[in-house]
Amino acid sequence: MPRETASIEAPLRVPPHSAEAERGVLGSILLDASRVMDLCIEAGLDEDAFHLHAHRVVFSVFQSLSTGSTPIDMLTTIQQLRAVDRLKEIGGAEFLEKLVDATPTAAHAEYYIDLVRQKHLLRRTIACARRVEQACYEEGQSADEILGASEQRFLDLTEHQKGGGQSWPEAIKTTFARIERIMEGGVSGVSTGFLNLDHKLRGLRSGEMLVLAARPSMGKTSLAMNICECLALGRDLNGQPLKGCSEAHGGKCPVAIFSLEMSQEALAMRMLCAHAGISGYQLEGGYLNTQQVNRLFLKAASELNQASLYVDDTGGLDVMELRARARRLKKQYGVGLIMVDYLQLLNCREYARQGRQLETSAISAQLKSMAKELNLPVLVLSQLSRAPEQRVGDKTGTPRLSDLRDSGAIEQDADVVLLLRRPCKYKGDKEYDDKTLAIVDVAKHRNGPTGEVRLNFDEHFTRFSDRAETAGGEGDMAVPDDGAEAAGLEP
Repeated sequence: MPRETASIEAPLRVPPHSAEAERGVLGSILLDASRVMDLCIEAGLDEDAFHLHAHRVVFSVFQSLSTGSTPIDMLTTIQQLRAVDRLKEIGGAEFLEKLVDATPTAAHAEYYIDLVRQKHLLRRTIACARRVEQACYEEGQSADEILGASEQRFLDLTEHQKGGGQSWPEAIKTTFARIERIMEGGVSGVSTGFLNLDHKLRGLRSGEMLVLAARPSMGKTSLAMNICECLALGRDLNGQPLKGCSEAHGGKCPVAIFSLEMSQEALAMRMLCAHAGISGYQLEGGYLNTQQVNRLFLKAASELNQASLYVDDTGGLDVMELRARARRLKKQYGVGLIMVDYLQLLNCREYARQGRQLETSAISAQLKSMAKELNLPVLVLSQLSRAPEQRVGDKTGTPRLSDLRDSGAIEQDADVVLLLRRPCKYKGDKEYDDKTLAIVDVAKHRNGPTGEVRLNFDEHFTRFSDRAETAGGEGDMAVPDDGAEAAGLEP
């Protein structure tokens, strides 16, 4: 017997909608336009939220009347429909009368609006799922790219459905809690681990994108890693508890590092050497082979093993894929800081063929959006152009905001821009002889002051530290402990 069921096609499904709820919304507007239209705007309803064509036409007319400050009632609606020659399209004035008859009261308008919104969300979800399915059958994209784009599409749906912010009393309460944190710890975000830098920035604030830029070999990766180390361990460079860290993670701030330049092993080696106070150059040269050094390494490894660090060293990462991975790390581990090393190595396939400037602009916008979405600080490293070294009349190599490479959008999107330089790299600088001085220029600070922050940098140990300035402006080096002295043994 032939299997007839095999040839039977699946019935065509009607998209989710509620004709009754749509009529209820439109009828409620005709009964109480001023209140119900405000509710529709607050809920994010537009004409696309209505499934039936006639309902979309009527709501679009309501929108145009509301925009023009024209009262919405039966008469004005009919006149506007005639003016745009769409009255017959909906079935005449009788259609509007039926809407009013089907809605005895506008008291339940919020319920009708929410039902229409829910059905619209279901239809949008179906549309997104179909686009994802189509992308899976098409060639040209990898599975990772499709997955990242899919996550972004569904994320856009959820963001679109979010409310229009918190109430004013809630905003006051949140702000007051922030003031209390500032009064207690002196920072409004999480501490960087550097007192001088915290004094200028007031910590790393949630939702902000911070750009740390420098010419090559200035130590920007080392400075960023020092900050990440402090947060992941929950204490500053002096071993004191870090301010602003959540007690939910044992006083630590979990950190996610996206290293597009260095491998995870290279980062681990650099951090171990810096934490132990051991010269990586001497270590790799085989010059250090003492029991004391071994003990320092074991101690450093034991301490860093407790650090809340999560490293992703995937090269050539697409910014959408980075956002997807950051989202998962936030959800799984509750990361409180994301570090990207560095921006110019990121890709944005959507703009890859439109020039590097547009691509960099898109990457910068995505990183800023990620900071706001995940509500955490994002520390982005960036390269500078050769302009500081080629600038006429300036032999100090002092960078400017305009020196940020590839796009001015980086300067525009960033909340904080830090420009790192070391005077010892330029013979024309008056402080050339100070081999330990590192200057962090806070060139842009959306919510605070700008100006220079002076730090110490030990190039052998790739370690930054706070700089105690004397009256004469000379920097006093911090006294190393026994371990650091031991690590500096002559070969």
